Amino acid sequence: MIKDFSKERFDILIQAGQSNSEGYGFGNVCHPYEMDERVWYFNSNGTFQIAQEKPINNAIQSNFALSFARKYIEEGMLEEGRKLLILRTAVGGTGFSDNHWKSSDDLYLRMMEMIKTVLELNPENRLKALLWHQGETDANNQMTFEYYYGHITRLIHNVRTTFSVPTLPFVSGDFVPLWKSKNEENCKPIVDALNAACNDGYGSFVETKGLDSNLEDGYPHPLGWANDDIHFCRRSIYRLGERYFEAYRSILKSK
Repeated sequence: MIKDFSKERFDILIQAGQSNSEGYGFGNVCHPYEMDERVWYFNSNGTFQIAQEKPINNAIQSNFALSFARKYIEEGMLEEGRKLLILRTAVGGTGFSDNHWKSSDDLYLRMMEMIKTVLELNPENRLKALLWHQGETDANNQMTFEYYYGHITRLIHNVRTTFSVPTLPFVSGDFVPLWKSKNEENCKPIVDALNAACNDGYGSFVETKGLDSNLEDGYPHPLGWANDDIHFCRRSIYRLGERYFEAYRSILKSK
């Protein structure tokens, strides 16, 4: 039976950026995410599915939007009769500097089209947050503060103005601490630019101190990536989503 999603009323989260937003967290957790029929994905190929972790090579791959969604519901933010929709727009290994997220680039245009599609499904659908984790590619490409700040603020502005949500909360976060410690000089302009963008109105930057990589977690990597110090492990990706939620809630309280 085909489900008519135009009958659903969605709170919409835009999950954008690169691999730590797409989600490459592996390892064991104490309280695994349980599928909830109130939480859905809208995928880049235009399909809907119930939001869930991804089984891969006898392991579980996770992303931070799931723990964010769990907190969103636990804290009573999802009104009766509504559902939560996560727009899965992130793609690993992408940035502004390699022509994927600037305002004329493929992933940016696809994200905007995905937002437009779900908003047009039902007039009661509402954009709730832009959740962004990105910057490793641009750090590796030695982008300057001015370059990154200009592009990220333009992206935020375009989403807000195009879809008439001028105070849409924007939440971003820092890199995996271990990887950042090995790339401090290149990371600093990106981190500073993200902090500045968040301070530029209705934004919040999430610190990642105490969060481990897949390498530090020690779980056998199901994709065979040796020394994976750039991706948050599953346990830490859960905590990252919870920190994103707390940042989101603090933005709402400040309005």
